[in-house]
Amino acid sequence: MGEQIDSHRKSRQAAHADLMLTGIYNVLEKLRAGEPLSAKEREIYDHGLVGVLRTLHDELDAAVLDAYGWADLAPTLADYTPAGAEAREAAVAELLQRLVDLNARRAAEEAAGTVRWLRPEFQNPLARGGTQASIEVDSDEAQPATADPAAPITTRAWPTGLPEQIKAVSEVMAAAGRPLTLDDLAAHFKARGRWRDRLPTIVETLEAIGRARRTSQAAAPAWAAA
Repeated sequence: MGEQIDSHRKSRQAAHADLMLTGIYNVLEKLRAGEPLSAKEREIYDHGLVGVLRTLHDELDAAVLDAYGWADLAPTLADYTPAGAEAREAAVAELLQRLVDLNARRAAEEAAGTVRWLRPEFQNPLARGGTQASIEVDSDEAQPATADPAAPITTRAWPTGLPEQIKAVSEVMAAAGRPLTLDDLAAHFKARGRWRDRLPTIVETLEAIGRARRTSQAAAPAWAAA
């Protein structure tokens, strides 16, 4: 996810030379707080696809908390509004305390000779002394999603905002379990107007930030979730 965030920022800055990280994250902070954006900030929001960046950061934060087993803190830590400031400050303090406590437990374990190697074959190839307790890490790639190609397609309303559109297309790709052409993607949505014209730009954006990969270069190219 960190690579996706970095790729997204670089691709947007490459497309708009006037974009600066400070400006992007100032807009992100106001967006999270629910504050109105000025005309200049709205331009930064559009050029930097700050709504997409926000989603990527939120997903990364939630994944890290879940990895530690602290998903209970996620909703409060994700509330950046003034109304949630006090509760968020308390959650941050709780998070720091848990990290301190965890560090103390791991230090005590290592002093007793137990080291929790994440990848023993790389971190401790000689296995000199101590007891190795490897940590099992779930991988999304280990159990690829499968889908029945013949299953009926459930259509949804086409979102109005670009960040929401990008998120919706990403979700359809992830759920499909197979490569999808632009026509396949369009079949999952319903709306009036020329909304299909945005699909090429959206899938190219997902490809640029590492959320999709092109699987065919034919006349009807297809993309799959990365």
